[in-house]
Amino acid sequence: MLADGNRPMNPLLVIDNLQVNFQARKGLMGSVTVKALDRVSLELNQGETVAVVGESGSGKTTLGRAILRLVKPTSGRILFRGENIDALKGSRLNKFRRSAQGVFQDPYSSMDPFMNISQILEEPLIIHNIGNREDYRVIIDKALGDVNLSPPRDISAKYPHMLSGGQRQRIGLARALILTPSLIVADEPVSMVDASSRAEILYLMRSLQKSYGITFLYITHDIATALHFSDRIAVMYGGKIVEVGPSPNVISDPHHPYTKALIKAIPNPDPTNRLRQRSIVSGEPASPIDPPSGCRFHPRCPNMMTGICEMNNPQLIHIGTNHQVACYLWPEN
Repeated sequence: MLADGNRPMNPLLVIDNLQVNFQARKGLMGSVTVKALDRVSLELNQGETVAVVGESGSGKTTLGRAILRLVKPTSGRILFRGENIDALKGSRLNKFRRSAQGVFQDPYSSMDPFMNISQILEEPLIIHNIGNREDYRVIIDKALGDVNLSPPRDISAKYPHMLSGGQRQRIGLARALILTPSLIVADEPVSMVDASSRAEILYLMRSLQKSYGITFLYITHDIATALHFSDRIAVMYGGKIVEVGPSPNVISDPHHPYTKALIKAIPNPDPTNRLRQRSIVSGEPASPIDPPSGCRFHPRCPNMMTGICEMNNPQLIHIGTNHQVACYLWPEN
């Protein structure tokens, strides 16, 4: 990976050929295999934001949970600072847990409703033996200040149900920040807050990234916010990455038909442009239980080539600087 076209970078996180399967019950006695991730590879550099976008069921959340070691991979590797996280135990695992934190979609269900904010933010400090009781107050006040919640003493005395959705999501962000992590997996962090709070939280995350050098994996179905918040976009469909590249390039010059369909589905904010029709991707998303042969997207693709797309599974190829696509419409450069 190159930064600015010439300076080599050592990736903080390397996802190498990752596959995650689940067993789901079928009937009273049977089970079926759910192929949530199929040979996914991706790298994240220190201090950058990579957005993973796609429809529901594309594998985005499973990818995030696997990175946090909440889901065990079926095959492949996840390397954090060169170490395979699946092999970490004891103090090395604790060190990883402190360095890689999550911010989850529902800011209410991810918190204990019987704990006040002070107790919620103290918990990770206690688990990781950071400071003592005298230090907690200073650390918590700083974390609340970092996420623009004030006055800290008033906020910390409240319970989650006493806060708005946007405030609860800021608490979730403060809980992740309090351990000074290198990596934060943010899984749909603004999808359950009101529209006025979404931009504020994303700008806050960007500001915190610049201040602390945090790497974000930003999981979202909203490709419009991905453009403004991320450095690179990885588009997922059917458990596979079908396109990845710098955010402006992916949005302005998409190459995969699925990426094009996602962009066309973005609502038009210009009321004077009445000619632009919002497009909807036809057909049903690929089933993770019985995925189609060949390209996962070919049953819905307007550019499907008979005898090619339904027979062979395309691999990611380079089509420009740091831009890759998995589609037979494009020859490799």
